[in-house]
Amino acid sequence: MRLLIVRHAKAEEREIHAATGAPDAERPLTEAGRKSARKIGRALKDILPRIDVLASSPFVRAHETARLIAREYRRLDVVALPALTPGVSGKTVLAWLQEQAEDATVAMVGHEPDLGRLGSWLLTGRDQAFLTIKKGGACLLDFPEAPSPGHGQLAWLLAPAQLRRLGA
Repeated sequence: MRLLIVRHAKAEEREIHAATGAPDAERPLTEAGRKSARKIGRALKDILPRIDVLASSPFVRAHETARLIAREYRRLDVVALPALTPGVSGKTVLAWLQEQAEDATVAMVGHEPDLGRLGSWLLTGRDQAFLTIKKGGACLLDFPEAPSPGHGQLAWLLAPAQLRRLGA
């Protein structure tokens, strides 16, 4: 399995959105975030021509990012995955991953610090985060067999500026 981990693009400031009275789960991308997500989608399509499954946190900012990435892949639906909600255990995400085909390329869009913790755990088997994925950044992990903690191999980790340049 190949696992693409993407952090959502830039969203409205937390304090500004909170002043509207709407919950944080409804905080959308900024216009700059949407523009960035489109470029990131183009870059990812060039780097990784095939995605079989694209899952997203149900939070608006992650789902918007995923939808903009999906547009580049044509005919790719976005699956809302509650396991990618901030604060949910990486074990829940892993259980979902293990239900996917072993030869699949799976992409997921979510939030920090959960994504960095998940990626670190899948790479080392330790519950100690060392990966940090910036807003709009991504990393690709390869698994020779079904995904399990400590068995992932880091193929690449790209900062958002690098992806935007590739997608320009």
